[in-house]
Amino acid sequence: MISTKRILLTGASGQVGFELQRQLCLHGDIEAPTSQQLDLADQAAVENWLNERKPDLIVNAAAYTAVDKAEDEADRARRLNAELPAQLAAYCAEQGACLVHYSSDYVYPGNGNTAWSETSTSGPLSTYGQTKLEGDQAIMASGCQHWIFRTSWVYSARGNNFMKTMLRLGREREALSIVADQVGAPTPARLIAQVTAMGLSREIPSGLYHLAPRGETSWHGFAEAIFQMAKARGEALAIDQAQLAGIPTTDYPTPATRPLNSRLDLTKLEKTLQVKLPDWQSQLALTLAEYLEP
Repeated sequence: MISTKRILLTGASGQVGFELQRQLCLHGDIEAPTSQQLDLADQAAVENWLNERKPDLIVNAAAYTAVDKAEDEADRARRLNAELPAQLAAYCAEQGACLVHYSSDYVYPGNGNTAWSETSTSGPLSTYGQTKLEGDQAIMASGCQHWIFRTSWVYSARGNNFMKTMLRLGREREALSIVADQVGAPTPARLIAQVTAMGLSREIPSGLYHLAPRGETSWHGFAEAIFQMAKARGEALAIDQAQLAGIPTTDYPTPATRPLNSRLDLTKLEKTLQVKLPDWQSQLALTLAEYLEP
């Protein structure tokens, strides 16, 4: 008799977690506990859950993602971004289970204009970035079978994100100022989940991978594309494209320092999966259609 794989999915209520539930249902029986059912900040509660359920695969989409608040809530950020992944990895190493984890472009120093590879030297600029890096390092040091996907600028048709914020502001305001000197690739949660499912199906080698669409843009360029595509779909917007100003990061100070260069080299993932990842514009069109369709 073939046994069904037991999957623990953390962070299922988030943007990535929601999409993972849809994509991974064919890979086994998914348990996706709510925060009321399992407090991930409680180390003992997590240990008890693992010992009772004994999952074969853990897909960790949970994270502390409030980048600015992390500067004041470093302990909670470290628990969720570093200690939790370390705990999950230790379980997987001991039980022979597998771990999928999601990381961030914020682990890199953000300088220059060359795309970061998986072997690039890290250098986080913020507490969020530092705690995400600590989580990655703990997983890699654990000896468990793992897949770490570092991604950038996550958004979707659900949750709070840049695309939805721009659409709301574009309906309310005629002029906006958007940061134009931070460069990366907006990555829809749907693509992250699709690539995860593909990687699991093909049993790609354990390790660290960069996962994002092809191409690059700034937040200002992303906003321009959002408004252009939304108007082309008949969305009523107040924003005047001529009044969409690009500003430097220095004109929009935040508690946590943002990387200026969030470009990610996708060569390793594309070669491993033997696919060409889609560009960010086509992915935005799909995500906008999902969000704007009645």
